Amino acid sequence: MTDVLAVADHRRGELRDVSYEIITAGRQLADETGGDLHLAVISGTVDEFADKLNREGVDAIHTVSHGEEFNHDVYSQAITQLYDDLAPQFVVTPNSVNGLDYAPAIANELDLPIVTDTVDLETDGETLIATREMYGGKVETTNELEGDAIVTIRGAEWPAAEGTGDAAIEAFDADIDEDAIGSTVSGFEEVGGGDVDISEAELLVSIGRGIEEEENLDLIRDLADALGATLSSSRPIVDNGWLPKNRQVGQSGKVVTPDVYIAIGISGAVQHVAGMKGSDTIVAINTDPNAPIMDIADYAIVDDLFDVVPELIEEFEG
Repeated sequence: MTDVLAVADHRRGELRDVSYEIITAGRQLADETGGDLHLAVISGTVDEFADKLNREGVDAIHTVSHGEEFNHDVYSQAITQLYDDLAPQFVVTPNSVNGLDYAPAIANELDLPIVTDTVDLETDGETLIATREMYGGKVETTNELEGDAIVTIRGAEWPAAEGTGDAAIEAFDADIDEDAIGSTVSGFEEVGGGDVDISEAELLVSIGRGIEEEENLDLIRDLADALGATLSSSRPIVDNGWLPKNRQVGQSGKVVTPDVYIAIGISGAVQHVAGMKGSDTIVAINTDPNAPIMDIADYAIVDDLFDVVPELIEEFEG
């Protein structure tokens, strides 16, 4: 039996969705290895986070109370010490800004192999088989790792863990070397068009090439206003300078998991789909019934967006 250590992710006082998804991924591996799933919660309001993350499948939660925000040196030291104490076979971290910051450093410190941005994990005896996508999602590759390993998981590829768990919550007395901490967070400042975080939106209206001209964005804004939705887009809209980068959904933009994602005039290139396929409900409006977006849509409207959108506005404003 070999255990799994997963690491929760939070930012600015809020747990990220991937923290619940990583429980599912970690539990899957623990079931296959016959071990326990340990979850590390580091920095911030750790007791509050631990209570929220006490979901079915978690065997133990280890809290490290040190600072309020993510810090590379604190995470690296804490996770390394947890690894030495728990002796898990696998360490699973989010493929997030934070996860990609500390995971390679831990792999180097512990002399372990690492595979990033995985979309599937399974074991074959002592071998971990980690699946990644390459070339914009056109190709899947499998990486076989013998023995202990570190993997980062892509958000929205595993369902969020549900149900109330009964894991033991214990404070882990990490010996943090203060002299080795090279930076601290003194505050946050929004820059570069950071007016909204589309990854937090529950309802997104997203636009692609089908809008044809920048002036037509006003029509989509009217729909978003009528629905109380957030406006987002595919890459071409951002490349044209019609919307800022922070509104882009996709592999080179943001991964989003809203309750409803309305794709208007978006064909559904693999790079875009990688960023929104985790949405609960996908509605596609496109003149092409064979557009790739139709393959993943829960509801599809095959029609001209310039005919459909005004009718939707009238319906929701009425």
